[in-house]
Amino acid sequence: MKQILWFRRDLRVSNSALLHYAKNEVLPIFIFDKNILDSLPKDDRRVTFIYDSVLKLKKSLKTLGLDLAIFYDEPIKVFEKLKNEFDEVLCSVDFDSYAIKRDKEVEKLLPLRRFNDSFILNPNEHLKSDGTPYKVFTPFYKSLNLITEASSIEEYKLNENIRLSSFAYDNTPSIKELGFEKQELPSFLYKDAKSLLEEFLLKIESYQEDRDYFYKDATSKLSAHLRFGLISAKEIFNIVKKSNVNNYEFFIRELFWREFYNYILFHFPNSEKENFNGIKIEWNKDEEDFKKWCEGKTGVPIIDAAMIHLNQTGLMHNRLRMIVSSFLTKNLFIDWRKGEEYFALKLLDYEASSNIGSWQWSSSTGADAAPYFRIFNPYTQSSKFDKEGIFIKSVIKELKDVDARLFHTENALSSNLFFDYPKAMVDISLSRKRAIELFKKAKDESL
Repeated sequence: MKQILWFRRDLRVSNSALLHYAKNEVLPIFIFDKNILDSLPKDDRRVTFIYDSVLKLKKSLKTLGLDLAIFYDEPIKVFEKLKNEFDEVLCSVDFDSYAIKRDKEVEKLLPLRRFNDSFILNPNEHLKSDGTPYKVFTPFYKSLNLITEASSIEEYKLNENIRLSSFAYDNTPSIKELGFEKQELPSFLYKDAKSLLEEFLLKIESYQEDRDYFYKDATSKLSAHLRFGLISAKEIFNIVKKSNVNNYEFFIRELFWREFYNYILFHFPNSEKENFNGIKIEWNKDEEDFKKWCEGKTGVPIIDAAMIHLNQTGLMHNRLRMIVSSFLTKNLFIDWRKGEEYFALKLLDYEASSNIGSWQWSSSTGADAAPYFRIFNPYTQSSKFDKEGIFIKSVIKELKDVDARLFHTENALSSNLFFDYPKAMVDISLSRKRAIELFKKAKDESL
């Protein structure tokens, strides 16, 4: 038996399903997929993060007496070359539409054994008593009581009785050969996941209270590491549970929102492109409005700061994601799919299921979504969660000496003779009223 261990979004050696189920002679591989990379800009920060993480994985595998063959190609072409030398491929499951199509093509060449290694739950399980999937988070979460209340979840152990297949492991392409320029990343991304988790445990007790204050350093900062599998959700769960900290329950619950959105995408794959609730909406198609939102030129300080920060760093706090998505889909009344697509291009921690689920939540079209009449007032949000304008001033430097109260009043900056700031592109009250009327009409017509 000769196996290919195809690392994809599980770039680690601890709690690795591939290294647990591997037997006999193995070829560990990673493929920089041309089908994905060729559509990305040369300065995409994620490629730098993944590239560095793949090299660390190669180094970790070497400490186990293994190695990693690194390819830059289309997956189907890689397996065309390997199919006669190996018996099967082991990999983790991936549920987005491209991954499903890719795996079906590979499966025509070699048997593919998939393992649930990126999430805690197998979405095939945990159905309601009538055999249908949950659509609302709270009953879904309550149904998982045996898991969420457990002191630990069993992790995968390394099978030490495997040996490395002979291969040209030194042919590692440079990031330049992949067509990308190495990018400077936010400093925390150079730390390993378990160090970040240790730091977070020191503040987890105040997580529930502080997590929405986006100027504070109150979150785990683990989303990118989790996305690419540098640490597994099981490991995070177990480390938190075994720590001697209090008030961790809310963080554990947040971990399972990620599971919920993956569960929803698995059972309702059409929700990747269609409104989950089936409602038909005539969205605003004004490209200039969308461009202003993307570039952070809306005239609303908190929206502009959040979008500029995303464009400059690839990062956005979860509260800010909720605020800018509400503004796009309700105040500007632009299709959530355009916002989702833009986030997919920019976010360092982009994960299809969470991003789609969150956008559908904000646009009141998704599973367990916000009611259509719940529309964030961006000025109220900035006043509540960034009263002193610390975040806004850190991003828009020319506003560093401005009285923060001006950030929280509609058009206060544009009305001030001392600042060259654009007028807000929409009236918050009128656009809110318009959105509620259009959503109500769409819902009535969809009955």
